[in-house]
Amino acid sequence: MALCATSPRAETTNDAARFGALPAVEHVSLSPDGTKISLIMRQPDGRSLLAVLDTEKGSDLKGIMGSPSIDAQLRRCEWVTDGRLVCIVSVQAEMYGKRLTFTRPLAVDADGRNVMQLAQRPTDRSTGVAIYGGEVIDTNLVKPGHVLMTQNFVPETKTGSIIQNNSDGIGVQDIDVVSGARRTVEPGRRQARTYISDGHGTVRVMGQIQAQDSGMMTGRELFFYRTLDSREWKPLSQAISADNTSTGFRPEAVDAQKNIVYGFDNDAGGLTGLYSVALDGSQRKELVLSRPGVDVDDLMVFGRSRRVVGASYATDRRVAEYFDPVLNKLSQALMKVLPGAPAISFIDASADENKIVILASSDTNPGVFYLYDRKSHHLSQIIPYRPNLTGAKLAEMKPITFPAADGTMIPAYLTLPPGSSGRNLPAIVMPHGGPSARDEWGFDWLVQFFAARGYAVLQPNYRGSSGYGADWYQHNGFKSWKVAINDVDDAGRWLIKQGIAAPDKLGIVGWSYGGYAALQSQVVDPDLYKAVVAIAPVTDLAALREESQGFVDYNVVDQAIGRGPHIEAGSPARHAAAFKSPVLLFHGNRDQNVNVSESRLMNSRLRGAGKQVEYVEFDGLDHQLGSAEARTKLLFESDAFLRKAMGLH
Repeated sequence: MALCATSPRAETTNDAARFGALPAVEHVSLSPDGTKISLIMRQPDGRSLLAVLDTEKGSDLKGIMGSPSIDAQLRRCEWVTDGRLVCIVSVQAEMYGKRLTFTRPLAVDADGRNVMQLAQRPTDRSTGVAIYGGEVIDTNLVKPGHVLMTQNFVPETKTGSIIQNNSDGIGVQDIDVVSGARRTVEPGRRQARTYISDGHGTVRVMGQIQAQDSGMMTGRELFFYRTLDSREWKPLSQAISADNTSTGFRPEAVDAQKNIVYGFDNDAGGLTGLYSVALDGSQRKELVLSRPGVDVDDLMVFGRSRRVVGASYATDRRVAEYFDPVLNKLSQALMKVLPGAPAISFIDASADENKIVILASSDTNPGVFYLYDRKSHHLSQIIPYRPNLTGAKLAEMKPITFPAADGTMIPAYLTLPPGSSGRNLPAIVMPHGGPSARDEWGFDWLVQFFAARGYAVLQPNYRGSSGYGADWYQHNGFKSWKVAINDVDDAGRWLIKQGIAAPDKLGIVGWSYGGYAALQSQVVDPDLYKAVVAIAPVTDLAALREESQGFVDYNVVDQAIGRGPHIEAGSPARHAAAFKSPVLLFHGNRDQNVNVSESRLMNSRLRGAGKQVEYVEFDGLDHQLGSAEARTKLLFESDAFLRKAMGLH
């Protein structure tokens, strides 16, 4: 009998395929009667598929509608009746010399029949093309099969006709998703961007952007509200985003019973809290929830009426605070019953709220969707989020802090390989993207892959990360790049000082802004990291600004990037001569967040400077590289590249 050992290459291939596989499901919705579950699933090539599961019959998942290509994706589907859904589809296409993403809503039967376009249809007199196609803002209307949807009205000329349609901008319509009949509830307004219903069919809040005469955004938003006895829009608040600060009340959801609107605003100390404002004309404002040191930044809604049931914030882990005592009790009970005490998220519910779709997940559990029956107390599994990782031994993600050079304590997450001693390991610093973001405790496919391959991974929430208040966030972006990059580099130095990382086996891996940070670290301290992996990175700040030319947010982007000597100093593509470590670049050629030209430029500059660089470009993929084949290749090539640079076998 011959025994065959698994080769290191085969192990890498297996790990890369397991962790590079796309999540099985992206969106789950429950029918009003609780008997059917819809799931938007991802196929290995990145195309989406809408499937329906009949919980009463116990039948298998049935695919009812799929995207024809990776350029057309189902983003969200929700039940309007027990037999009909409304879905939002995004489509990428070339127009005006740019690649744009269009959204379109459509309705479909539970068996995939009777597909109907719900967006405003252009005519031969339309003066333009709507990029935004609208979305559902209320399904809880008195008339069955009706929804409130935002619509992008495009004006029409009166050429060849005595009729002229001047409606222009985003408004709201009451639409019968079966017949297609519609009634305009709110006319199109050019500056309108947001409408908030009360969950019972009445629009109560409107948001408008403040723009220049040219249409360019200014970073200011104006919000208005209506009292119950009037159609007049009254001023509610003004919110401003500028110079890495965000001020003013931003409404999120209306509570019809209390006649208030919930939203977020900053307190005197610059921390974001949840507030309520009365809609009775008094505009009485009250603090609902705040926490020291962190922003309360997520509102939890539940049920067909999308009623507010709580809010959450992230400390070491995300904490959900429920205002609804029943859901709070259920959440605590499920955490105790399910293995590993996972975080519990309530995804959807039947009309009577007896049946609830739940997602349970943690750092070592990618997530499992369950259906819970409150009357019978029965909990049944629907589908794992990543079935290919079922039973895999995953690494724990531990919150830590480390000192920056100036003594500031930087929060971070440390993940060590399962079963390791935590000493003298190959290690990776992994700065997050955004940059208006932060890392949180939970499953991360990139982190878990590298931990499975034997690396320690440290994710710093460097200054400029969101979630820690205005003082922390003010270092956000590219104007203050030195602060962020120094924090990232101090993370690497801390790993070495603690004996976790071997000094000659420290690398850095980043995506988007994280990729920028990885490259810029070579400009600041080229001896620290022995290898650099940058995925979809920004490489030239002036080029990034120019990518926004022709879009209405150009002024906002221009302000965020700024002008001055930091453009030259903060652009890694302009400092290729400083690089000492080998670089591996990845980019999709349909990236709409960071143009592929940025990686092409970095590759060219490094080659021109005689540096070690490898470049992998993925055809037809965007910023997320949403293909199992592409992600598997990314993981396999990254691991091989790091091992070679670190002298690992």
